[in-house]
Order: sequence, then structure tokens, then C-alpha cells
Amino acid sequence: MDKQQQSELERERQYCELCGKMENLLKCGRCRSSFYCSKEHQKQHWKKHKLICKEADKAQLPKQKPGKAPPAGDDEAPEKSQEKKSPEQADSASLPQTTETPEVGDRPGEDGPNNTATPNGQTSSSPQKLAMEYIVPCMNKHGICVVDNFVGAETGLGILENVKALHKTGKFTDGQLVSQKSDSTKDIRGDKITWIEGREAGCEKILFLMSRMDDLIRHCNGKLGNYSINGRTKAMVACYPGNGTGYVRHVDNPNGDGRCVTCIYYLNKDWNAKEHGGLLRIFPEGKAQFADIEPKFDRLLLFWSDRRNPHEVQPAFATRYAITVWYFDADERARAKEKYLTGAGEKGVKVELDKSPDPS
Repeated sequence: MDKQQQSELERERQYCELCGKMENLLKCGRCRSSFYCSKEHQKQHWKKHKLICKEADKAQLPKQKPGKAPPAGDDEAPEKSQEKKSPEQADSASLPQTTETPEVGDRPGEDGPNNTATPNGQTSSSPQKLAMEYIVPCMNKHGICVVDNFVGAETGLGILENVKALHKTGKFTDGQLVSQKSDSTKDIRGDKITWIEGREAGCEKILFLMSRMDDLIRHCNGKLGNYSINGRTKAMVACYPGNGTGYVRHVDNPNGDGRCVTCIYYLNKDWNAKEHGGLLRIFPEGKAQFADIEPKFDRLLLFWSDRRNPHEVQPAFATRYAITVWYFDADERARAKEKYLTGAGEKGVKVELDKSPDPS
């Protein structure tokens, strides 16, 4: 893997050391291996971080050019790194300075031009490389994985056109709950949904997206936890209408219905979370941190579907589109069928994951 590809994959693995946020991160200016969403969070985390920051600092010393090594500094007041930055990097490091912690520096992945994309923005890594070198290790370590530029801008726009056309047909219905309470649904989830197999008229690009997802999972199969994936649901196309509705904290598969991996593809151009809301916030089990995922255009999100990842969709104030597919573990799905645990909307589709899907 070349340096640009390695940088891109590393960037996707990063999150704020204090709160777990994955967006708009800044590097610690001293060790350059930890990340924070703000100067304030870096300060709050310094008592813990300084223990590893000093070790990382020492490890980097032989690589420094004369005069560029960070000063030793005491535990309470290490000085900020004097490393020179390009104008672009300086812009991204415009947080206030402090005497208590080293300065958080440039944003990850911005050390130089990003050459990992083709002209239409599609990630250049093959599905096999993406699966084996990024998704498998990321999922097995964190249980959450984000892939940007999944199919490229041109194809992504085609998928969005398919979805908008579907929305205009009026076939979207209120999202349902697995354990349905007739009067409470709208208080819990405010999305409108429709289930798509991919063979329906006007859904050709959605079918292609599903085939790309299948392709990715095929290359991961047998290496994602202990799962043996042999099928998936239809695609759930969802729209939050932008009236401040969301989806309260929940677990996709709390009762062992067979779903093991949730894959969500986002279709929202120029999404601004501060203005539009609509973040997906994940609360990984056993961790104090949470992960905020912006529903950005051409972004694919994967996470374990069970109780390890409770999550919520925060209120959305602009139309928010997403396509979700759940993949089944063969053994758990078979047990679920025996116990009649499957709920409304979770109709399975047999997927031959050992064969290549036809993207046409």
C-alpha cells in the first residue's frame, strides 16, 4: 500500500481521545499520534495522555531534523512543538494555545494532497484491499467503520436520483418498530421508509450499490468476528423529512434475529451537522466515549448490529436520505427462524457471497 492510501486508511480509524467524535479532528502537536476534536478536550484529557505522549515523543526524536525536536518540558507545562506547517496546515491548527498541554496541530490526512481518489471521488482501493486492509481490522478493533467516497460522486448522484424518484411515488411509509406499540412509534422514530429488492423499475443504481456492498462483505467474510455471513435483508431506503424528527437510542438486533452487520449508505450533499443536525450517535458498549457520524454524501458506515452498538439519529432539520442493509450470520439466523424471532420488514434475501454479483 502506498503512503497516500495508508494515510487515508489511518485517517478513518481516528477519533477524539476524550469523547470519541470522528469529525474535524486535530493532531496532538507533540506526539502527532493522538487526536482531539477541540483544544478543550485535549486539555481535559492531558493527565492521561501525557503518559503516552512522552513515550511517543521519545520515539520520534531520532527522526527529527536538527533543531526540530520538541523540547522535553515538564509534566505540567510541556511546550508546544515548533514544527513548521504549510499555510493549509496552519489554517487547520488555529485553536488557542495553552501552557498546560502541547498544541493540537494539523488535521489528520492533510499532510499533502489526497491522491487516493479517482477524478469522480471514488476510493481507488480495490474492494478486496479495502476489506482486508481497513474494514476487517477496523471492525474487529472498534466495531464501527466509516468509508468515504464509497462509489464515487457520479454513481452516488445516480443513486440519489433513484431515491428521490422513489420518494415522489408516495410509497414511503412510517418506519415500524420490531416490537410495535401502535401509539408510540412516531415518538420513537420519525423516518419514512420503503423496502427495495433492487429489481424494481427505476432502482438500477440502488441495485448497483447493493452489489458493491455485497462485494465488500464477500471479501470480509469469515474474518468479521466469528460470523459466517450468508445473506442480507432487502435495502431499507429511509427519509427523515427535516421537521426535527429523529430516532431515539436503540439497538438494531437486541434479541438475536440473525442480523450481525449494519451497513448504512448516506446520500446527503453539502450536509452541515451544526445547521442540519441528523448525526448518528453510537454508544459503544462498555466505553465512556461515543461516536458521532455525519450523514455525508457517498459515505458508508458499518457497525455490529447487536447490543454492542446502541445508537440514535439526532433530530434532522433538512431532508436526510440513507439506505440501510443488514447482513445475516448463518447460525444465528437459522436459530431465529426456529424461534420465530424475525420482525416486520426483516425479510431475508439469499445472497451467494462466494460468487461475484452482477453490477449491471
